[in-house]
Amino acid sequence: MGLSASPWLKISEEVDPKHASATFHYVDGVGAAIPVPAGCNVRGFYHHFLRNFIKLHLIESNALSLPNHHSAISVIKNGYGTLHGGAIGSFVEILSTACARTVVAEDKELFLGEMSASYLSGTPANEEVLVDASVVKTGRNLTVVAVEFKLKKTGNLHYRTHATFYNMPVSSL
Repeated sequence: MGLSASPWLKISEEVDPKHASATFHYVDGVGAAIPVPAGCNVRGFYHHFLRNFIKLHLIESNALSLPNHHSAISVIKNGYGTLHGGAIGSFVEILSTACARTVVAEDKELFLGEMSASYLSGTPANEEVLVDASVVKTGRNLTVVAVEFKLKKTGNLHYRTHATFYNMPVSSL
């Protein structure tokens, strides 16, 4: 291919070389070949980093609110200039866990069993986002949290997510 691919890269003979080259250029263009700096390549770094963008405004039983939450600044935007989907997933994990904690006793461990996200529209860079998290259902063994991301300026819904937590220990059967 004439590209500086990693020595372990294998390309099937069934793949058209033009497609392989285009794929490699895309992956290279999104920065996959750039090594993660040593100071950032530690357990928990991304959660600590993303927490800098979270400013809680209101904590209630069953709900959290983050008005004027964050802007899609350059460090968490994708190649299209919108908030990175991975950042949304990380925000959802952090916020839904915090929201679930408003109703689940501290002596119970939470296990995130499932998370789904509907990416309805990209959030442009530097737009303020309102975030609301609420407990949809809670019981002895299960807690479901919904998180919505809306643009402050228009009120348009951009992301809607659900996270299902298993409250541990699960009761004996």
